[in-house]
Amino acid sequence: MPAIRALARLIIIAAFIAAFCMALNAQTAPTGQTASNGQTVLTISIRMLDGKTGLPVKASNYLVRVDHHDTYHPDWVSINDDGTVIVTLPADVKEISLKATYGMGMDMFVNCDAAKESDKERNIWYPITTILSTGIVAPDECDKTAFKPKPGEFTFFVRKRAWHDSLDD
Repeated sequence: MPAIRALARLIIIAAFIAAFCMALNAQTAPTGQTASNGQTVLTISIRMLDGKTGLPVKASNYLVRVDHHDTYHPDWVSINDDGTVIVTLPADVKEISLKATYGMGMDMFVNCDAAKESDKERNIWYPITTILSTGIVAPDECDKTAFKPKPGEFTFFVRKRAWHDSLDD
């Protein structure tokens, strides 16, 4: 009888480990999924951090552009209550550019990957294939922070606009 109990415990533990591994794999290795309209889509997670402190920053909205088109796609963004962000893209998208707003969507964060450039508003494009395979951590020109990329995740750094940002315009 004790052998049967030990075997049952072992099976339960193995089931928990298998479920944990499947959940972990689903989070770190996003793949193409099928949307309700039958179109294949990709999902990536977004992590927006303060350029000085490296702490998470919550945006009021994200402006997503793809493949050098002028159209923004805020409808592709899902901001969860805990601040995590998921972007659902069509499977044929090659590059993505992101910006975020604050203050009820009226003010735009300065992306720290262009913070030292004269044109702080320019779009910087990142390849989707790299985000999905290894992840991308955008350069942080606002300070020196160090984060490692995770597959399926795009990390970028921002700062709020300052008075001197309007002098460059």
